[in-house]
Amino acid sequence: MKTKSFIFLFFSALLMLQVQVACSGETENEAVRNTPEYIIENAIFADLDGNEVSIKDFKGSVILIDFWESWCGPCLQVFPAMQQLREEHPDKFEVFAVTVGLNEGPEDARRFAERHDYDFNWLYDEHEVFNRLGGQGIPFKAYVDPEGNFIKIEMGSYGREGDYNRAVALISDYFEL
Repeated sequence: MKTKSFIFLFFSALLMLQVQVACSGETENEAVRNTPEYIIENAIFADLDGNEVSIKDFKGSVILIDFWESWCGPCLQVFPAMQQLREEHPDKFEVFAVTVGLNEGPEDARRFAERHDYDFNWLYDEHEVFNRLGGQGIPFKAYVDPEGNFIKIEMGSYGREGDYNRAVALISDYFEL
């Protein structure tokens, strides 16, 4: 009797889940494609010459995807600290400086990059990754591990030293420093 009850409950729960998914209008695949993990791990940006740049092409390093624009003071405040990390750990840490497109385009990012000597991957959010992640303001950061897996999202800034220390802690989770 207990086995029949368990089987009945199991199939009832399964049926309820299928009904819920069907009523939501969203397939299971769509639900997966809308997770931060999927969005980040499959993110494609455009470099400042219009070439596609994929997260998948940068395995082997911790990647900071830093959504920014040149008018964002807190964004710019931490760039020197991220440059320091690039210099200290060039094979372990990459920076994707991704212009969001709120008020600026690729040409604005190009002018900024030409005036500053940061060793970053200067990119443009041509495929609206920021919006798909629910980003509403900057600074907005996402981290990817050396295998290309999503780690986390951070909104805001902890200042130059705080962001530096947080990034070092993440890098040390994957590499001996």
